[in-house]
Amino acid sequence: MTRLTPITPAALHEGMAAGRYTLIDIRERDEFARSRIEGAVNQPLSEWEDAHLSLAPDRDVVFTCRSGMRTEAACARLSARVAGEALLLSGGVEAWRRAGLPLAEDAGAPLELMRQVQIAAGSLVLLGVLLGWLVAPLWFGLSAFVGAGLVFAGVSGFCGMARLLLLAPWNRRALG
Repeated sequence: MTRLTPITPAALHEGMAAGRYTLIDIRERDEFARSRIEGAVNQPLSEWEDAHLSLAPDRDVVFTCRSGMRTEAACARLSARVAGEALLLSGGVEAWRRAGLPLAEDAGAPLELMRQVQIAAGSLVLLGVLLGWLVAPLWFGLSAFVGAGLVFAGVSGFCGMARLLLLAPWNRRALG
């Protein structure tokens, strides 16, 4: 398996200031909108095959995500698109934050879509269980329905709840 060369947040910060690196953030657009390293280019991993990368030939490319795990898992796909050296920001954006380096943040941006799905699904499961105990056992079906939907989303890659949440007014304004 191809490996990406790790780089620390401090070394990346210094190299970006000197113009040595192009930083590509592979998180989804909603994640990037909420919090990002200034100067990073957003190229979501889900759109990677269709991506057109305009890279300066005199710069090395550094890939990042939230924690570095997504980037590490996709390192072969990512490094294959780079002519020069490909690097990985060790610990991702979270390590950058822990190092006290500046982030461009938009607290008004909606939560990341997958977090919204987790909150909605968890709330519906909890509601179904509570209503099943307190009102009527038929309500346990709500929890079963949500659980089946999550299994289907994991197997198929299609999440109906995420599609519905994209239609919510706060998401249409921010992502539209």
